[in-house]
Amino acid sequence: MRRFVFPAGTAVVTGAASGIGEALAHGLAPRGTDLVLLDRDADRLDTVAAAIRAAHPDRQVDTHLVDLADPAATDRVAEEIRTRHPRIRLLVNNAGVALGGRFDQVTLDEFNWVVDINFRAVVRLTHALLPALKAEPGAHLVNVSSLFGLIAPAGQAAYSASKFAVRGFTEALRHELADDGIGVTSVHPGGIATRIARNARIGSGVAPEEYEAGLRQFEKLLSIPPAKAAEVILRGVERRRGRVLIGWSAKLPDLLARVAPASYHRVLVAGLNRGAADPARQAGRTPTATTPELSTGERV
Repeated sequence: MRRFVFPAGTAVVTGAASGIGEALAHGLAPRGTDLVLLDRDADRLDTVAAAIRAAHPDRQVDTHLVDLADPAATDRVAEEIRTRHPRIRLLVNNAGVALGGRFDQVTLDEFNWVVDINFRAVVRLTHALLPALKAEPGAHLVNVSSLFGLIAPAGQAAYSASKFAVRGFTEALRHELADDGIGVTSVHPGGIATRIARNARIGSGVAPEEYEAGLRQFEKLLSIPPAKAAEVILRGVERRRGRVLIGWSAKLPDLLARVAPASYHRVLVAGLNRGAADPARQAGRTPTATTPELSTGERV
């Protein structure tokens, strides 16, 4: 498959008001790509769009407000996009949310909220916009999974379930769409410095002090700037990479899970707790990753 061509194409990016999505928008505009940006944060989305229009007045930038937890609203926006842009060269399903807590600490409604946004919305948008991708020669699809789509730590049942689902869905589409000339990339970021950790929901059964203790540990690992992550993703798209891992915080756990698929969690916990007191261990129980994921797109 030939390299992806950015100029004169249209890219749809979800979760575009901040984090990796915002950085992708800023990375695509100078490459000559028109933009269709989705998010639920009106003020931040307007700010991103205004900055891109000011810096690149020759670029077309459309914005759509949508809460991807709402299937009907997602379908309406997808139909609007298809009507305005019958040919789409790049679709990036980047938006995501996080939920802190073990499976027995969260409600089914909380669990389903994560799955609805992180997975079902990806499926809905991809299904709706796939005809527009097929209409554009050399199109490409990017689904942002996660480090937690490669490993599944305790305390992340909902998030990992949704991101493993994204990974499997993306891999199947990669094989199905090859004959159509559409490239497909699954992205697995490591420690990206986005707002998702602070914006995550806390499971109804999680004690605030437990969540804050875990959050402080994980925030130490969030060191990769979103702009750097976006460049890695866009280089992967250009080269038609099937899978993109961002940072050693993704690559090393992935390797560990391959070597020790049934026991990697103990090694990861030891690494997280090295040099720091662990409130969960002191309380006589196994520590869990009750904080949100190390990275991903922002909530839309």
